[in-house]
Amino acid sequence: MKTKTAATRRGLLSGGNWIIDQVKLIDVYPQPEQLGNILGQSQGTGGGPYNVLIDLAKSGAPFPLFGAGLVGKDALGEQILADCRQHQIDTRHLGTTTKAPTSYTDVMTEKATGRRTFFHARGANALWHGDGLDFKKTKARIFHLAYLLLLDALDQADATFGTKAARLLAAAQAAGIKTSVDVVSEDSDRFAKIVGPALKHVDYCILNEIEAGKTTGFKVRDANGKLDTVTLRHAAGALLQQGVRELVIIHFPEGAFARTRKGEDVWQASLKLPAKYIAGTAGAGDAFCAGVLLGLHEGWELQRCLLTGVCLAAASLSDPTCTAGVKSLNSSLGLAKRFGFQPKLDSSE
Repeated sequence: MKTKTAATRRGLLSGGNWIIDQVKLIDVYPQPEQLGNILGQSQGTGGGPYNVLIDLAKSGAPFPLFGAGLVGKDALGEQILADCRQHQIDTRHLGTTTKAPTSYTDVMTEKATGRRTFFHARGANALWHGDGLDFKKTKARIFHLAYLLLLDALDQADATFGTKAARLLAAAQAAGIKTSVDVVSEDSDRFAKIVGPALKHVDYCILNEIEAGKTTGFKVRDANGKLDTVTLRHAAGALLQQGVRELVIIHFPEGAFARTRKGEDVWQASLKLPAKYIAGTAGAGDAFCAGVLLGLHEGWELQRCLLTGVCLAAASLSDPTCTAGVKSLNSSLGLAKRFGFQPKLDSSE
C-alpha cells in the first residue's frame, strides 16, 4: 500500500484528553479552611483534542475533523460524542470504556483576575494508548496530540522510542502525516523525561512560555514577570535542537513567537482586550492552537497563522468555558479591528 504524503492528505486528526469542564466563577480563591463564594457555574469542553476540534468546527474549517481518544460509557461520555456529532467531528476513533469514567475538571475562575485553578479527574484518558489508530488508513494531513504529561498510558516509558507517545507520533510520521503536540502546564520536573523523546517525532511544537521553559530549562520571564524575548528565542532554538522537524511556536499572554527549522523568526502581539471583556482564560491556549493549525493545514504564511491564533484566543476569552466564545473565523478576525493589538514585542534585542 502506497503511503499518502501530507500534501495528498486532508483533515486534522486530534487525539488525547477528552474532558468535561465544570467551570465555577468564584469571588476569591480561599486559603485552607476559608470560604470562597461560587458566583456562577457553567459546563463546557475540556482537553486539547476536544477544544481544538470544536474551535475549528465553529470557525468553519474547510477540511474534515477527526477525534481520537477514550471516554467513559456514561452520561458525560455520551455528551461528548453527541457534541462531536453536532459539529460534524468524526468519532470513529473515539472509543468508550466501562473501566473508567469520563474525565472531568473542576475549574475555579476568580472573577476579578480570570485566574484559574484546576482540580482534575483523569478518568478514561489515563487508559488511552492509541493502539487502535491506523495512520495508513486515515486521510488526515495533521495529527495533533494533546496533552503530553496528562496521558498516563502514553507517558509511560518505551524501550525504543523513550515514551509510548513518541512511538505513536513516529507511526504517524511514517505514514506521511504531519505531527503536532501540546503539553499541559504542571509544576514538575517530568518535562525533559516525557516531552523530550516526543520532540524527535514532531513537525509542529506548540507550547506556552511556561511549558517551553520547563522543557528546555530556560527562564523566559525575569524576576518581575517580564517576558525575556532573548531567552524565549533560545528556548525555541533548544526545542528545535531536541528534534522538532519544522516549527516551534510559543504563545503567551503578550502574543506569540515562532521559529522555523530554516531560522525564520516571526512575532505576533496579542489583542488589546479591555479587562471587562475577559470572562475566563480557560481554553485560550487551545483556541490559539486551533487557529495556527488551521493556517498550517491550509499552507498560509506563518504570520497569518499566528494572527489567526491570537484572534481565536481572544474570542475564547469572552466566555468562562473553553470554546463557547469562539464563533465564525470572520468574527474572530474582526476582533483585531475592534480592539487593536498590544505593544509590539521587542524582537530586536
